[in-house]
Amino acid sequence: MPPPISSIFFSRKMSAEVPTTMETETVDSEPKLESNSLPPKPKFEPLKAHEMSDGRVQFRKVSVPPHRYSPLKKYWMDIYTPIYEQMKIDIRMNLKARKVELKTRLDTPDISNLQKCADFVQAFMLGFDVADAIALLRLDELYVESFEIKDVKTLRGEHLSRAIGRLSGKGGKTKFAIENATKTRIVIADTKIHILGSFANIKIARDSLCSLILGSPAGKVYSKLRQVSARLAERF
Repeated sequence: MPPPISSIFFSRKMSAEVPTTMETETVDSEPKLESNSLPPKPKFEPLKAHEMSDGRVQFRKVSVPPHRYSPLKKYWMDIYTPIYEQMKIDIRMNLKARKVELKTRLDTPDISNLQKCADFVQAFMLGFDVADAIALLRLDELYVESFEIKDVKTLRGEHLSRAIGRLSGKGGKTKFAIENATKTRIVIADTKIHILGSFANIKIARDSLCSLILGSPAGKVYSKLRQVSARLAERF
């Protein structure tokens, strides 16, 4: 009896699917690069200040007000020494132009030192002590902000005098309290006010001074400073 057609078809299909021999494909592996074959990394020396500016010497000039001649002459060596020896910046006083001139040298380590020194000299010209202004050379997060009393409120005559008196306090008591609470330095030069400190501390001191200008009593400002100083202590 012949086999059924279905079994013949199934056997032929299986024989077609299963190969008689196994074919293998060989893939050439990529050659591994040896570590010694790579060229060494180039080592570049850091650029100096005069090389960053294509060999050009950069200058800064700071004007000297007439009332700061005597203090500048008295503290000249205290200003000259850190600028010339530590920051590697040349400095001189131009008597004819009445300006302090600064310029970079070949051995200046960083081009930003020139601007730091200019800010330091400018802070001294505004009335800050050398010991306070020299912090601008050593810390990056310090700034000087200036404003006038008329920017807050227009005052004239005795009202202006009383506002200046509120800012200073008896014997400078109020000004010293704001400085100690906010870790800033304040200079009150007639109607102009200069604040030296970090950005956040300058804002706190400026708000306190503006409250005094607007007529707030010193006791109210003191209480606000206590709250703010407590928050600052918790933050740090």
